Amino acid sequence: MLQGKIFKLVLTGVTTCSLFAAGVTTQASSSRPEAVTIEGIDEYAGNTMLAKKVEMIPASKTAETKKAAKEAKTAYEKEQKRIEEQRKAEEQKRKEEEARLAAEEAQKAAEAEAVQQAAEAEAQVEAAAPQAASGDLELLASIIFCEAGNQPYEGQVAVGAVIMNRVNSGVYPGSISEVIYQPGQFGPAMTGWLDSVLASGGYTDTAMQAASDAIAGSNPIGDCLYFGNGDYGMQIGDHFFH
Repeated sequence: MLQGKIFKLVLTGVTTCSLFAAGVTTQASSSRPEAVTIEGIDEYAGNTMLAKKVEMIPASKTAETKKAAKEAKTAYEKEQKRIEEQRKAEEQKRKEEEARLAAEEAQKAAEAEAVQQAAEAEAQVEAAAPQAASGDLELLASIIFCEAGNQPYEGQVAVGAVIMNRVNSGVYPGSISEVIYQPGQFGPAMTGWLDSVLASGGYTDTAMQAASDAIAGSNPIGDCLYFGNGDYGMQIGDHFFH
């Protein structure tokens, strides 16, 4: 009988420890802050004696476990936050890279358009080139010298531009020489002074440059077809253009 009681006492203690370790909190939640004990009665020799105490896991371990769980949760949330911030940073970096590539593409497109526009402008100048036949550059430089050799450079280009406007007008003859020698239009052509300057190459380098610029499209007077010493129109130097 005594051995049976002792066996029961030990068995009860082991079972209680097992339940506590498995998460049963009935004993652990006891108001006693230290340890939980189990007392047994041993009737050996007719005496009452205190059975061996079976030490259980202290109640303070529960608080430690909760603290560890809280710390683990905090660490997990912190890691999740770090991952989310990293994801946002990578997303921002991706957007910035896309914006940079888009800006580069826009710049390339603008440069390509500028090149195309320059090519078109050059093509227009080349298309106008046939209007300046062989000898027309010298002829235009000669008439510019005769009409505006004593005028500022802009005024010399303006005289050349008047002649080019007439060539392109559709109202006057379609070539530089025909416009210049059209009867009753330019005094130097009627008096022979123009032919003298042309034959001797007496025009200046400035007049030659002004003629070249006018043929290339330089035009400070818009669509004006006339110039003279009148008192109306756009004035450049001593001449009025209208």
